[in-house]
Amino acid sequence: MWWRHWFPACLAWGFVAALCGSRGLCPAPNASRPEPGQCPRRRAAELCAWALSSDSLLDPFPVDVIQENYVRNVRNCIFSVVYPTPFKSRVRLVAVSKEVLENILDLDISVKGSSDFLEFVSGGKVIFGSVPLAHRHGERWELQLKGSGKTPYSRNGDGRAVLRSSVREFLCSEAMHHLGIPTSRAASLVVSDDDVWRDQFYNGNIKKERGAIVLRLAKSWFRIGSLEILAHSGELDLLRRLLDFIIQEHFPSIAMNDSNRYLEFFSTVVSETANLISLWMSVGFAHGVCNTDNFSLLSITIDYGPFGFMDSYDPNFVPNTSDDERRYKIGNQASVGLFNLSKLLQALKPLLDPKQKQLASQILEGYGEHYHSRFTELFKTKLGLLGENENDNYLIAFLLKIMEDTKADFTMTFRELSEITADQLKELHIPEEFWALQDLGKHKLFSEWVTVYLLRLNSNNGDSDAKRRTRMATVNPRYILRNWMAESAVQKANLNDFSEVQLLEQVLQHPFQRQEAAERAGYSLRPPAWAKHLKVSCSS
Repeated sequence: MWWRHWFPACLAWGFVAALCGSRGLCPAPNASRPEPGQCPRRRAAELCAWALSSDSLLDPFPVDVIQENYVRNVRNCIFSVVYPTPFKSRVRLVAVSKEVLENILDLDISVKGSSDFLEFVSGGKVIFGSVPLAHRHGERWELQLKGSGKTPYSRNGDGRAVLRSSVREFLCSEAMHHLGIPTSRAASLVVSDDDVWRDQFYNGNIKKERGAIVLRLAKSWFRIGSLEILAHSGELDLLRRLLDFIIQEHFPSIAMNDSNRYLEFFSTVVSETANLISLWMSVGFAHGVCNTDNFSLLSITIDYGPFGFMDSYDPNFVPNTSDDERRYKIGNQASVGLFNLSKLLQALKPLLDPKQKQLASQILEGYGEHYHSRFTELFKTKLGLLGENENDNYLIAFLLKIMEDTKADFTMTFRELSEITADQLKELHIPEEFWALQDLGKHKLFSEWVTVYLLRLNSNNGDSDAKRRTRMATVNPRYILRNWMAESAVQKANLNDFSEVQLLEQVLQHPFQRQEAAERAGYSLRPPAWAKHLKVSCSS
């Protein structure tokens, strides 16, 4: 059976990956025996090598008693039974993540060539016994098909996703992972010729687009909104059961017999949310729609919609053209995180005693300090600073201000600071290829900042300029998924040319390493002029 969380336009299921010698699993066909001393695990070359389990997730919770799939208000359950709606037209496999297939799903990359795999990831084939959980080496992964049809929670939507948004989600999920940012993952992307009608910018201009599906994975898809809806509807017993399940499965450091377990849970989510948003800021990433339904309880990045990486540094950067109030501008993400955590606290309060409520409020008050500390730590690392100095915050703020004034490129400013030598900076000799630093150098205070920066670098004990540059190059990416790069890939994909999707997927696996293919494609050059006019909306 297929089961549904409160997730818009996607379905979830799971599997137990094929492990040699594991109970109830068939070995992959033609798999060779492991050499002595090797891990006795084989990757499945066919989907039949998967066995499935449901007990751990479904036993604790009620399931929607209504099995018909129509839009409705659903109460007193966590899941609804939903089968995917296959595309009517031929589907094409656009791209796969080899790393996800092999290292998470335990599938050999050759499986992508099978018709079973294509049917599976496009919603055309249901694996017997599928439910939203997967086990591999003690880990649990929940899988979703995003864009596989209507569910009881689709409201007025058709439950489909279109190619442009699916390309962006597939690429950004994997890009964020390789940038070292907690995130959901994407295993595959398929496209159909089915017509999906969308008003992309909500201006009455409805256009025909192509339907697509992303197979995405996370350890859990529960969000702050998953708890909010239960608290709001007064389903407190189910709220408690769900919380206990989440804590037991995903927060092993919290003892289930601890009367303060919900307080410990909240404290962890507060600190990890501060960490996540700090990481977003360190790479210039703006999520686009930071509401409670898009904030994971595991503090990972989920639901890639109208996101964007900044080109020119601008704290007012808004990637989502639907966000008329600029609520989710990049400079407001930390505050929105605090707002969402306050909503989480409201959902938890019915389960807390008066003393615990007071302590929880104090925990929430500490969010700002967590965020500021982590933000400072990350940006010090980006600038190659070692040790502590009371002027480090000033140095960071000074740089960001002149970046804002000169509209210097966020990513390449830090990357080029990772590549330029201290002597070149001291002489204010900026080579032509360092185009972002040349923009920065136009500011009247640039030389003053350089003086302060070089003086601070001299206080790095046991450091050298070569070590500093090597260290900085490991945390400051050369390649990010810029809007123009994604748009170029989308436009080609619309013509059934998937080469740039596949190129980007390969390049973004190694964002910190200079790559010839990426350089030829211009991925580290100044964004083209037409990129300034690109728009991204919530419409998918």
